[in-house]
Amino acid sequence: MNNADLRYLNLLHMRYGNIRKASEAIINLSALLNLPKGTEHFLSDIHGEYESFTHILKNGSGVIKSKIDMVFENTLPESERKSLATLIYYPEEKLELVKESIKKKSEIKEWYMLTLHRLIEVCKASASKYTRSEVRKALPEGFDYIIDELLHTQDYEIDKNEYYKQIVSTIIEIGRADAFIIAMAELIQRLAIARLHIIGDIYDRGPGAPIIMDTLMRHHSVDIQWGNHDIEWIGASIGSRACIANVIRLCSRYDNMNTIEGDYGISIRPLAVFAMETYAGDDCEVFIPRHLEVTEYSKHDEKLISKIHKAITIIQFKLEGQIIKRHPEYGMDERLLLDKIDYKNGTVKIGGETYELIDKNFPTINPKNPYKLSEAEEEVMDRLRAAFISSERLKKHMRFMTDRGSLYNCYNSNLMFHGCIPMTEDGEFEKVNLFGIPLSGKALFDEIDFRVRCGVKTKDGTKERTAAEDLMWYLWCGAKSPLFGKDRIATFENYFIADRELSKENKNPYYRLAAKRETAVMILKEFGLKPADSHIINGHVPVEIRKGQSPIRAGGKLFVIDGGLSKGYQPKTGIAGYTLLYNSHGLILVSHEPFESKEKAVRDEIDIHSKTVVLERAGKRKMVADTDSGADIKARIEDLKILLAAYRDGTLKPKS
Repeated sequence: MNNADLRYLNLLHMRYGNIRKASEAIINLSALLNLPKGTEHFLSDIHGEYESFTHILKNGSGVIKSKIDMVFENTLPESERKSLATLIYYPEEKLELVKESIKKKSEIKEWYMLTLHRLIEVCKASASKYTRSEVRKALPEGFDYIIDELLHTQDYEIDKNEYYKQIVSTIIEIGRADAFIIAMAELIQRLAIARLHIIGDIYDRGPGAPIIMDTLMRHHSVDIQWGNHDIEWIGASIGSRACIANVIRLCSRYDNMNTIEGDYGISIRPLAVFAMETYAGDDCEVFIPRHLEVTEYSKHDEKLISKIHKAITIIQFKLEGQIIKRHPEYGMDERLLLDKIDYKNGTVKIGGETYELIDKNFPTINPKNPYKLSEAEEEVMDRLRAAFISSERLKKHMRFMTDRGSLYNCYNSNLMFHGCIPMTEDGEFEKVNLFGIPLSGKALFDEIDFRVRCGVKTKDGTKERTAAEDLMWYLWCGAKSPLFGKDRIATFENYFIADRELSKENKNPYYRLAAKRETAVMILKEFGLKPADSHIINGHVPVEIRKGQSPIRAGGKLFVIDGGLSKGYQPKTGIAGYTLLYNSHGLILVSHEPFESKEKAVRDEIDIHSKTVVLERAGKRKMVADTDSGADIKARIEDLKILLAAYRDGTLKPKS
């Protein structure tokens, strides 16, 4: 045994000080390997739709309803099972409705007795994949001892029946039934899903990204694969002026300024004052916000947002031009369009062709130096940057995003990433030279991931910080960014050119090639996974069911689960999102219809209508031993066996 091995054994010795403790650990870990693997839940492209996201999280994409059906299918009618499911999803709201409908004290007591019994049974079924120790750790404070007792009783324990009845009866009599029901409902939700995977784009369009982030921060086990909209917000939080401009532009475009001002406490007043003064005589018709839902605000507010929208868009083009000029390695010179405008005639030259501009009013652009911010624009951006980097809530959310997030994740034989792996037309991994050396495939992903993590921790005002800010912007929209996955971002054309063909953004060859099984196999091998047992899971590009597209590709090796959770995409996709479940029996794809509202879900007991498709059924039920954590446990067991041998042969002296 070398010195390094001995030092490691001494560390184990500090925790497992004698033969008894080491033996107990080996026995417990060995038993854990034989439990069924926990259910994993995959969501992608949430885009701020917090009500739909929250409901899907609460119902576990149907996992909780399936537990209820499993326990009560032969004893309760469908209506009562639906009512119980609603109570578990929204316990506080449902309790209020129940108490309004039941007036008699004797009847409400009977309802409490019955409901508590049913919740205990569902909780038992949900806890079946966990050790008693793991369940205890999840128990809500204040009710932990009581729930532990109730969960581990058996019907044949006749001597204890009165004991358990008295526990429930006392809970009701002392007025703690509501709190107990809420605690049980939250515990069932907690046990239903062992691990949550978010495959990118929490932000953009919808109004609830900060609420979603708060929810994820409270979740017991979650990882995030960054989307291009997420990286844009990370960039904004560390002071990238181009990312800040993009964030504000998109929020103004989708009538979502409350995310910036209300949720993150970032004042855009300097921009609003500047926009009203600079574009006072401009109707900014091109920049009228898109209302995803009818909102009741005045025409004055609409005009103000339109002017803000235009002002920040022009600032954005200038800032992006500065980055492109700083980084010739980005290869984005074709996006330098402000110097291609004929400001006198109101035209622009793109690709050798001249096009008339829809909007010809550019009061802040100096044709001789079009990418330089005006003095007023500089002041606005300085104040906005200071507000973004000083927002405590934004800082907290983005710290969580980087700590729990990554560019990709390999977990239980699944490779997860948001966008694409840059590829050439002939099916090779494309070499991308962003950092002085050409990188491709996994090496490119690893380097970008490393640079992002280092970048957010570098000191503000340094060259390293500026480089990190520029990288964040490139990852948001760069032609060879794994998070963007298109040949260009046609923001300018979308606003200023009538010809829609000119706004077309071509997807990276990955999206065509990865649909082939041989390409998917090549990708899985690149990331060190065994193709026979592995899958690729990503989002970013909505699956258009109306056009006959399928989320299942490459012979079942690739799942694209962006199905339109965002309301803005639903007319294209025809549904309201896909989620994926991976339990001990196999992989299950769930497609969702639009979620109406929380109020309707509670009052009318209407769940999201979902369809499930079993994608891959495990030939043999997967146990913890078959997972990544199982591999770690096996390694720990082997180490403990070596420790045990060291105690027995005298290498280490056991503690008394």
